[in-house]
Amino acid sequence: MFPRRGASEKEVLEELEEKTSPDLTFDSGRILGSMCTYPHPLAIEVVRRYIDRNLGDPGLHVGSQRVEDEAVGMLSELLGLKRGYGHIVSGGTEANILAVRAFRNIAKTENPELILPASAHFSFLKASEMLGVKLVWAKLREDYSVDVKDVEAKITDNTIGIVGIAGTTGLGVVDDIPALSDLALEYGLPLHVDAAFGGLVIPFAKKLGYKIPDFDFRLKGVKSITIDPHKMGMVPIPAGGIIFREKRFLEAISVPAPYLAGGKVWQATITGTRPGASALAVWAMIKHLGFEGYKEIVRRAMELSRWFASELKRIPGVYLIREPVLNIVSFGTENLKEVEEELKRRGWGISAHRGYVRIVMMPHVKKEHLEAFLEDLRGVVKAF
Repeated sequence: MFPRRGASEKEVLEELEEKTSPDLTFDSGRILGSMCTYPHPLAIEVVRRYIDRNLGDPGLHVGSQRVEDEAVGMLSELLGLKRGYGHIVSGGTEANILAVRAFRNIAKTENPELILPASAHFSFLKASEMLGVKLVWAKLREDYSVDVKDVEAKITDNTIGIVGIAGTTGLGVVDDIPALSDLALEYGLPLHVDAAFGGLVIPFAKKLGYKIPDFDFRLKGVKSITIDPHKMGMVPIPAGGIIFREKRFLEAISVPAPYLAGGKVWQATITGTRPGASALAVWAMIKHLGFEGYKEIVRRAMELSRWFASELKRIPGVYLIREPVLNIVSFGTENLKEVEEELKRRGWGISAHRGYVRIVMMPHVKKEHLEAFLEDLRGVVKAF
């Protein structure tokens, strides 16, 4: 009900505290199944200072637009591209939709089809429905990466592009992007890489010596990449990213917004009004942490994931779905539904709806949190 009279700030905040008290919080260490994390203090301060900036009207915020361009440029360089084209957007869902939209608009095919792995994110279902693009699902191999031969077998005259995943949501698997790139070049198709999670993990993990396939613009067939700073980038939500290799992809999804302060502005994003503070926070975090800072965050996360996987193997009745590739560990048990329900009852933020429990080693997850979880897991599994 819309209130007739306003309440004091104190009353409003107290009511909010009460209403949000059932929420799990990242700083509690109880959220183990999320790809988001508690934002870095600097990023929070940047958002607080620049909360009013609207990149949907860049004529009013010329400096903020330039900062966004610099942030896109730094992300492009991280992904092996000297000059990229794109935006800081609301998240991986919007970024993936923008990539599909660009591929569809450029292809101009009457019955457009997109080939993607069975492990692809649900955002592509939204893209399909919104854009009228048929999804053609490619099978997975035993290691849960996409079967490249099956991808090739599904290419037709209606195919507008191919999708590969660099860090699947469930298992953190990285597809054979080099083989997909070769395939895309052979058939003259664009390849989109959904690296929403892996984009800010893989470059640093590879530098640390982990054997992970190439996935980025160093591969000529890759035309666009999704990368989310509000995941391992430690930027407040919302802060996703879409990077295109060529300007023509961005131009293919741009529409005029002639009434804005900057004159005739062309907008490519799905949202019109969009938070400039998010883009400024991305820029600030990259500047603050740099490559070495992010590498240290990834080092801790990768080491923690290997330790946690080894501990899981010691628990009778628990099995790994596969050895971890990135900082994601997924495991199963007998009576999984009952185990999940009991762990949730004990306050753990996990999910087993895929048929296994996924634990993501985000920056807020510490060893002591995992030790407490393992203790509960041992007891729950033994009970069932």
